[in-house]
Amino acid sequence: MKHVKVKSETYRDNSAKSINLPTLLIEYDGEVQVLEQLHQYQLKHKLKSSSWHNKLVQAVGLLLDYMEANQDNYTSAKDFFEIFTESIYEGTINEDGFDPSGLYWIPKRTETANMLLTALNSFSDWLHDEYGAAQLNPWREATSYEQRLNWMAQINKSHHSFLGHLNDVHEMTDTAKQIRNVKNRRKPYSAHGGTKAFPEDQIHNLLWEGFKKTRKNLDLNLIDRYNWRDIAITILMHGGGLRHSEVFHLWVQDVFADPEDPDLAVVRIYHPSEGRAPEDFKNPTNGKYVTDRASYLLLKYGLLPRNRYSGNDKRFAGWKEPRLDNDEDKYMHVYWLSKEWGYLFMHVWKMYLAQRLRESIPNTHPFAFVNHLPKYKGEMMPLRTQKQSHAKAVEKIGLVIAKNNGTTEHGHRHAYGQRLKGAGIEDRIKQVAMHHKSIESQKVYTEPTVSDVTNSLNYATVFLENGFELPVKAEIDEWFNEEKQLQRRYMLRGK
Repeated sequence: MKHVKVKSETYRDNSAKSINLPTLLIEYDGEVQVLEQLHQYQLKHKLKSSSWHNKLVQAVGLLLDYMEANQDNYTSAKDFFEIFTESIYEGTINEDGFDPSGLYWIPKRTETANMLLTALNSFSDWLHDEYGAAQLNPWREATSYEQRLNWMAQINKSHHSFLGHLNDVHEMTDTAKQIRNVKNRRKPYSAHGGTKAFPEDQIHNLLWEGFKKTRKNLDLNLIDRYNWRDIAITILMHGGGLRHSEVFHLWVQDVFADPEDPDLAVVRIYHPSEGRAPEDFKNPTNGKYVTDRASYLLLKYGLLPRNRYSGNDKRFAGWKEPRLDNDEDKYMHVYWLSKEWGYLFMHVWKMYLAQRLRESIPNTHPFAFVNHLPKYKGEMMPLRTQKQSHAKAVEKIGLVIAKNNGTTEHGHRHAYGQRLKGAGIEDRIKQVAMHHKSIESQKVYTEPTVSDVTNSLNYATVFLENGFELPVKAEIDEWFNEEKQLQRRYMLRGK
């Protein structure tokens, strides 16, 4: 079945609000039409992230491609899905580089394949419930061994869940008795250190050399000499531990001086839609102050919160539902590590505001970080623009851009986590500082690196070489001497 991925706008009533989603167009009976069942399923889950919808569309597209290439090779939906699953994991090309199906799929990483297949499982279950379609991957009774594994997995999940104590034990037991006909493969177990921390000995160089502006034969004044916008963003990530996407939800009003220390910046990142809005705009219909940010943006500027735009819109900025520090106003407080970052940010912030003022940035929205290019002046700064700027600054100071080097923008949050670990901060404080809902989440940022382990072992080696003995060495020597005595006795008997 031929298909193509498209952007869709769906209006469900007479209002001007539309739901924008990626979906599939298919050719069926000589007509081009939306894959209606998929689209209806997506509308049911319209609040899911853009990455969730893109992964679902990708998975369904692969399924349609496989059906087209293998129309006569299966007798049931269950058998078909078993073979399809194998092709997702293993690919369709043989050792000679040949594939009669014409798909020429290469093997997918276990993690990627599992996400695709999980998306199809849920979609198939929904089709079964709504339309009575045969399930691709039906549930079956688990073996006793599988039941034990399921039970232990659910207990472990419950222990790490904030509301795990509310889970029904009987319901968990019933769930453990069921298992999918085709199970996802286990991905290789490894440490989470796919992204290293940005090197601390290079952060000063990045800020004051990487983001420094130069013009031939021209001595720039202090305001024009630096890219204050990107320096401020980098400090929020490196010194405040924010995720890259969270920075772009900052409004100009969200930065102010600490009442007890005017040189120290207080920064708050409000929930994109439910965070408290500034009290400077009244609803035209009732004359009351607008209290939430979604309404404030819509009524005052005709805009949406940045996380509500589609993933392809340059105004989009993700939001991972972090732990908030204030339930009433719904914001995250930025915790500086060390406090000097707060002082530095206040200085940089003032310079950035002066730069905005000098460039006559139009007041078309409240977001702090804007585009400075003449063609797009004042528009919300796209995330990719800052990524490119950060990459250029990294290369400018002679570093190679790579996750494993810690030189991408996400490396700064890892650096923050590593400093928390180095300072000996207890786990509960780390959780709050990094705005994690689960205490387990910060392990990816604070677990020992390869360098940490290597240095520790090298340190231990020096102790051993200087005459320090292992605690069990005496026991080992005693056992070895006993073995030698036994060997002598057997040798004497033999003689």
